Amino acid sequence: MKKHLSLLVAIVLVTMFTACSSDDGESSAKKEYFQSWNKCTALDSLQAYVEDVTNPQSPNYISPEDRIATFDMDGTFVGELYPTYFEYNMLEYRVFDDATYKDKAPEDVKEAAQAIRDFVRKGTALPKTFELIHARAAAKAYSGMTIAEFDAYVKAYCKLPANGFKNMTYGQSFYKPMLEVFDYLKDNGFTYYVVSGSDRFLCRALVEPIGIAPNRVIGMDVCLMANNQNKTGLDYTMGKEEYLVRTDSLILKNLKTIKVLQISQEIGKMPVLSFGNSSGDCAMHNYCLSNKQHRTAAFMLVADDADRDHADLKEAESREAKWREAGYHIISMKNDFKTIYGYDVQKVDFTFPAE
Repeated sequence: MKKHLSLLVAIVLVTMFTACSSDDGESSAKKEYFQSWNKCTALDSLQAYVEDVTNPQSPNYISPEDRIATFDMDGTFVGELYPTYFEYNMLEYRVFDDATYKDKAPEDVKEAAQAIRDFVRKGTALPKTFELIHARAAAKAYSGMTIAEFDAYVKAYCKLPANGFKNMTYGQSFYKPMLEVFDYLKDNGFTYYVVSGSDRFLCRALVEPIGIAPNRVIGMDVCLMANNQNKTGLDYTMGKEEYLVRTDSLILKNLKTIKVLQISQEIGKMPVLSFGNSSGDCAMHNYCLSNKQHRTAAFMLVADDADRDHADLKEAESREAKWREAGYHIISMKNDFKTIYGYDVQKVDFTFPAE
């Protein structure tokens, strides 16, 4: 009887252990990634890279604390053409459609918003220095808002229907396949950062729903001040009842080599993976690839799908050729993505209300 009882206990214990082990991530049914991807060279390259550098037996093994990945935002994992950048669209809205502000906008802010309107409606080319023109105008347009007020403003804009698409808001305009890359890297011990030319606090509000923490967002910055501050920070002590507000003073526009400087200053480590979609990301890619301590890889996403997204195919072809020559892996939205924003999202013509 005792032998039978001992055998029964052993069977129960083995069964419990097996059940537990199947629930802790090492299940017999291996987690399936990349459901929104077609089989492609870019995905094969990414998986081969990750499997290599996370293998303790590999000479290319990278410890988890050094598995740093950097991602551009607009056009890399967030929609870029509806009909232009999220932050450009929002500034145009702020100046022309926000009843609480449109009569208060300074003249240079109006001019920047009009340039965006003329660009998207008439095809008028933006000035070559428009990134800085917009950045300075945006600093003024949201000056005086608290951090919480600006966060709420961005999230309210996110709820509006995305121009040029059916069944999608601006806040839902994530590339589904790229979100699966985040999931895959996270499960393989990588820490990823958003490194964008867009406003840091705008980016924080936009990526919050996909679980990216505020301290992993690097972007354009404006000066902040305590609400009653009238001196420099060295001469002023913030009170307990005070709060931070945005000012109209631009610190930097986070593009090109400035992205590299910010990565070095804020992360303190060189990335081993880098993802982008434009020339503004080349410096970040090259910085990653210059990392002599670890095996690295850089990926460029090419907006070459004119059926499911708004794309300039001639520009896409030119970019792809340059990126391949530079040694970057190419991600083709047309060929590599089963879906972009989701199967129920449809591309439609842009619509513009009367001025």
